[in-house]
Amino acid sequence: MLIILGGLPGTGKTTIARALAKLLKAVHVRVDTIEQSIRASGAPSSDVGPAGYVAAYGVAEDNLTLGHTVVADSVNCLKITRDAWLSVADRSATPAVEVEVICSDKAEHRRRVETRVTDVEGLSKPTWQEITDRVYEDWGPRTLVVDTATKGVDELVADLELGRKSKKL
Repeated sequence: MLIILGGLPGTGKTTIARALAKLLKAVHVRVDTIEQSIRASGAPSSDVGPAGYVAAYGVAEDNLTLGHTVVADSVNCLKITRDAWLSVADRSATPAVEVEVICSDKAEHRRRVETRVTDVEGLSKPTWQEITDRVYEDWGPRTLVVDTATKGVDELVADLELGRKSKKL
């Protein structure tokens, strides 16, 4: 199964992705890590463009083809990136579920953004202004939404696992 997590920076995607991948013994594919690795490689431009996502799609597809569950962790602010993840699942003949991670409490979301520290060497986290100015296309009705302002990580991950087991995911 491909579990596609997305949402604005600071909503808790990576925290949920890590906990879910650990619980499921799944592969965690994090676009932030891939993008920063491309930057650190000495590539001529610091703007990696779509390269991080394209590399992540390849890593995910390889692991899905091997029969591994993959938890994809990226902002996915554009429909084209979400559709590309679904194409990865289709090519791998693997079921996919999209999970949008939100933090409905704007003050809490801002606090997280302004106080978090990067865990990827050299990665500069976006500012609150950069996040609020970002183009973020609506996910539409096909997605599951989890709100990190209303439940803790353990509870959200347990809900996702129960949904997966009951085939709702």
